[in-house]
Amino acid sequence: MKTILGRRARILAATTATAGLVLVAGCSSDDNGGSGTKTAAGGVELVKAGQLTTCTHLPYPPFQSEIDGKVQGFDVSLIDLVAENLGVRQEILDTPFENFKTGAFLNSGQCDLGAAGMTITEERKKNVDFSDPYFDATQAVLVDKDSGINSLADVKSKGAKLGAQAQTTGEDYAKSKGFDPVSFESSDAVLNGLRSGQVKAVIIDYPVVQGWLKDKANADAFQVADNLNTGEQYGFTVKKGNTKLLAAINKALADAKADGTYKKLYEQWIGPYDESAASPSAS
Repeated sequence: MKTILGRRARILAATTATAGLVLVAGCSSDDNGGSGTKTAAGGVELVKAGQLTTCTHLPYPPFQSEIDGKVQGFDVSLIDLVAENLGVRQEILDTPFENFKTGAFLNSGQCDLGAAGMTITEERKKNVDFSDPYFDATQAVLVDKDSGINSLADVKSKGAKLGAQAQTTGEDYAKSKGFDPVSFESSDAVLNGLRSGQVKAVIIDYPVVQGWLKDKANADAFQVADNLNTGEQYGFTVKKGNTKLLAAINKALADAKADGTYKKLYEQWIGPYDESAASPSAS
């Protein structure tokens, strides 16, 4: 069985629970795996034959996280649709988040695409090509229920320490408002920083906070002090100029929104469906 080594020195298989489809690494007698050709349906060129290799950064629930030994989430399920249309399986590679801003893993041929709850920005567009927006995101400020903090302004006025995930738009937003946030490497580390008292408040994408608060222990301890509409939208990324794969991703997204699959997946992973999320306006 072909093995791809990443930061965790292994491939994490993905599943689509709603489709009942399990995506695992395929066995092959040649180095390319699959059918031996790197050209998928529609003439899309892949870095590995028989598979659509997705770079992500774990954990980032509800978009991608390891559940019962498999990587699952909203992003994973949407890219499964792309892989199905191409006639291949999806394979997921965990990589450092800074690679998503530079497109390094795409340029080096590690992955075909990036899927990591990534906000579309003009700066990032210089290094990668983005798909159509597939999710509208806001930033949330999460605090301990006993903190007395009721807004981002309170965090500043009370001199409370603010935490954020490194290299994210949440961190950028905090800095733009005059904060010097404590940077954490992952979303799990952000939550642990709040739990341990290392910080008194954290700023991170609201869907992530929604996922945290589904856990009763978190819901009993923490509350959303502020919800900031920063006009952010998520997109998937491909190497600049990879127009065929980009078209395949956009087609899968459009089809999913048209046939109800997007709504089904949204409700499974995010929560109550917001009609505006199906047709986000251009950034």
